[in-house]
Amino acid sequence: MKRLGTALSMLLLFIFITCDRDEVFEREQYKNVFALISESDNVARKFHKLGEESIGYVAASMGGTNPTTKDITVNLVEDQSLLDDFNRINYDTDVSKYGKPMPESKYDIDSYQFTIPAGGISGRLPIRIRPDGLSPDTAYFISLRVESHSSYEVNPDKSYVLYQIRTKNYWAQADGNTNYSMRAKLRIQGSASELEMPGTKVMHPLTENSVRIMAGNETYESNINVFNRFAIVLEIGEDNKVSILPYANIEVTQVDGDSEFPNTFLIENDGFKTYKTFLLRYNYKSGNTIYEMKEELRMEFDEDEEENEQ
Repeated sequence: MKRLGTALSMLLLFIFITCDRDEVFEREQYKNVFALISESDNVARKFHKLGEESIGYVAASMGGTNPTTKDITVNLVEDQSLLDDFNRINYDTDVSKYGKPMPESKYDIDSYQFTIPAGGISGRLPIRIRPDGLSPDTAYFISLRVESHSSYEVNPDKSYVLYQIRTKNYWAQADGNTNYSMRAKLRIQGSASELEMPGTKVMHPLTENSVRIMAGNETYESNINVFNRFAIVLEIGEDNKVSILPYANIEVTQVDGDSEFPNTFLIENDGFKTYKTFLLRYNYKSGNTIYEMKEELRMEFDEDEEENEQ
C-alpha cells in the first residue's frame, strides 16, 4: 500500500511538471516579441543610387500568434561599438576589409523613434541617404540598437542592426559582383599581329554617370594601389557617347573614329535576351609597352526587373 501511494505521488508530480512545462511552452509560443529585420549577421544590406537622395528603412517585425493590443513605441540609438565588434569578428586584423561608419554629412535620421501599431506586425524608421562621394571600395554602416520600447518584448539577438550602404548606378553596383563579358582585340603598338582576347571585366560605379574598370588585360584585384595604377574611367554622356579617362596614374588615350568600336554605350536585344553593351577603343601604357585596345563589354539584364528596383 505504501509503495502504491509513493507511485501515485510520483505520477501526480510528473503530470504536474509536464503540464507546467506545456503551459510555459505555450506561453513562449504565443507571446508577442518584435525584432529588427536583418540577415543572419544582423546586417541589412542596401544599395543606394548615385546622383540623388534616397530613403532607406530600418524595419521591425512583430511575432506571436495573437495580435497585439497596444502600440509599441521603439527608440533606437546609434552605437559605434556594434560596427567595431562586427569588424573584429569577421576580419580580425585585416583592417583593409573593415567597414566604415557612414559619414555624418551623407545621411539624416529625423527621428530615432518609430511605432509598431496595435494589431500591426511591422514598423520602420526612415533614413535619408546621400551616396555621392562614397567610395565604391568601402562598405559604410549606420549602427543602431534598441535603446527602449514601450511594451511587449524585443528579441535580444535581433535588438540591433548594422545598416550597410553600398552605391549603384545604371551600369554597376559597388559590391564587386557586376561582371561584363569581354570580347576584345589587343595589339602591342608597333606589332603587326592582333590578339583575340575573351574574358570578363568587373565594373564599379563612381558617380551617377561614370564607372571604373581595369584597362585592357590587366588583372583585377580589389586593391586601391592596383586601381591607381591600372584602372580607367568610363564616363557616359546623355547621348550615350563614352569618354575614357584615367582613374589615377595610368596613361590612357581615347581613340575615336573606329566604326566597329565607336566609344558608345547601347542596349542590345537579340530577340531573346537584352544586354548593356560598351564598344570601346583606346590605347594605354603599362610599363614601357603601349597596348591598343578594341573592346566590347556586354552584360545581360532584365529591363522589367530593374524598373521594379527603382
